[in-house]
Amino acid sequence: MMSSQNLEGHNKMVEGFFVHPSSYIDEPCQIGPGTKIWHFCHIMPNAKIGERCILGQNVSVASDVIIGNNVKIQNNVSLYTGVILEDDVFCGPSCVFTNVVNPRSQIRRHDLYERTLVRRGASIGANSTIVCGATIGRYAFIGAGAVVRGDVPEYALMLGVPSVRRGWMSRHGHRLTKRNPEGELICPESGWRYQETEAGVLRCLDWDEDAPLPAAC
Repeated sequence: MMSSQNLEGHNKMVEGFFVHPSSYIDEPCQIGPGTKIWHFCHIMPNAKIGERCILGQNVSVASDVIIGNNVKIQNNVSLYTGVILEDDVFCGPSCVFTNVVNPRSQIRRHDLYERTLVRRGASIGANSTIVCGATIGRYAFIGAGAVVRGDVPEYALMLGVPSVRRGWMSRHGHRLTKRNPEGELICPESGWRYQETEAGVLRCLDWDEDAPLPAAC
């Protein structure tokens, strides 16, 4: 682990992960091999970051935040205490997370931080806002600028302020609009079939929900 001083000199590979010299990493924290942390980032004590993640410019990771493997976090994103990102999550530029629903500068509410869970493979669009306490389902897609105020179903496409579900997205990131003769939704890239097993619940018929995409993807 590194001290809270930034690294001097050129880019460095430290303990199997890359850190730009302008960034600060506080002890203790966990950072997995293959992860890249770029310009002006700050990783606070007790944060956990998995393997093969990419943190773009000016990313802040607060204490006790948990980030899984292969997570992509674009520029100007702050992850506050209470945020959990599972594997393969994408956070677009300047998207916003909160951790208190009724903040006041004069009132200390550290014991009221709420959990925000972003499940595996979900994408959070640029400039969107995730109000704390929500669970974003696996492979959900939050459109740019949307404001999420509650739980989001798996594979849901969420748009607007406040956001509402406007359709379904495939695991490959395509809006599902075409159906085969059996009424199943078809991903235009992979050809995988999706089916609404009940109202508001979508499942992939051709790949294990808990398995990552094939390496070729």
